[in-house]
Amino acid sequence: MKTISIQVQDSFMEKFLNFVNSHSKDIVITLELDPYFYERQKQLHKIRDGIKSGKSKLISFEDFEHNVNQFEKKLELKYAN
Repeated sequence: MKTISIQVQDSFMEKFLNFVNSHSKDIVITLELDPYFYERQKQLHKIRDGIKSGKSKLISFEDFEHNVNQFEKKLELKYAN
């Protein structure tokens, strides 16, 4: 037996499930819905639009790491006992 992952458009789901039902002897499907898919999709589109418009910018991982390390040092100095 093989296991695969299939993405099905919402509009095609009923037809797809009918096909699976007609072959239920050979196919077993476990459907797991992602309740946050559309919410995350909207957020990602918003982020992408911000980058494209110039309102947001991407930085390199090295710059990010440097900024976090500097911030961490400031916190350690501020809250040291």
